[in-house]
Amino acid sequence: MDSGLSSKVVWITGAAGGIGRELARAFAAEGARLVLSAHASFERLEALAQSEPFGADALLARADVADADALVRVAEQAVARFGRIDACIANAGAWPVEDVPLSRMDPARLRRTVEVNLIGTALTARAFLASLERSGPRADGHGAALVAIGSTAGRFGERDHADYALAKAGLRGLVATLKNEIARVDPRGRANLIEPGWTATEIVRPALQDDAVLRRVASTLPLRQLGRARDVAAAALFLASPLLAAHVSGEVLGVNGGMEGRRLWSDAEIDPAAMRARLTP
Repeated sequence: MDSGLSSKVVWITGAAGGIGRELARAFAAEGARLVLSAHASFERLEALAQSEPFGADALLARADVADADALVRVAEQAVARFGRIDACIANAGAWPVEDVPLSRMDPARLRRTVEVNLIGTALTARAFLASLERSGPRADGHGAALVAIGSTAGRFGERDHADYALAKAGLRGLVATLKNEIARVDPRGRANLIEPGWTATEIVRPALQDDAVLRRVASTLPLRQLGRARDVAAAALFLASPLLAAHVSGEVLGVNGGMEGRRLWSDAEIDPAAMRARLTP
């Protein structure tokens, strides 16, 4: 099935992380030309580019998503290299590992989490949309796409991570607004949000060795399985595609195994070993 992404220019932030790498691989496999940015993990991104099929002309850029000027520079470099940017996957984010209730949370942590996860996505979208205003719509009628990566924390909340839940919840309002603004710049431009649930990236894999954690996570999931980074990447491909999702905008797509805010399964009905087996490449 033709996604229409071949030769399209796709900017992916947070490209060195677990989901970011799968996003880059998936879009490269569709023949997209990639703009890959990262900040603290930029050296890891450079190393990955030596072995991954990201394309010989992939543009690698260092940028903190909390730095508006740095993001504008990435967009300018992309236009200088490729002529325009067709899609932006605002994936960069950070989940503070330590459990801290809001009543005892350092205000500096609260501000930084919101700055990276919410303001950073807004600033990324700002740079992308400003670039799109200058380049204008594509002559072939294939609309531009903005895809933000959120979290189920923005829908259900997350105990002891109020900062993260707050930031991810804000993305819903941002995307609901940008679906109107992008269409004013590009009549076929679209903006959508993906909300992954528990996804087996490097940061959470140590916790997944604990059967009790797996049972707790799976107890609210009809599918009783964990997400993989490539599940999120597949959803992003769909939403970024100017052909497959041409009439999808302003939507929130959960990639979360059907998560509900209630317990569906007893511990005896959950098989941690089977859950881990699905995560094996």
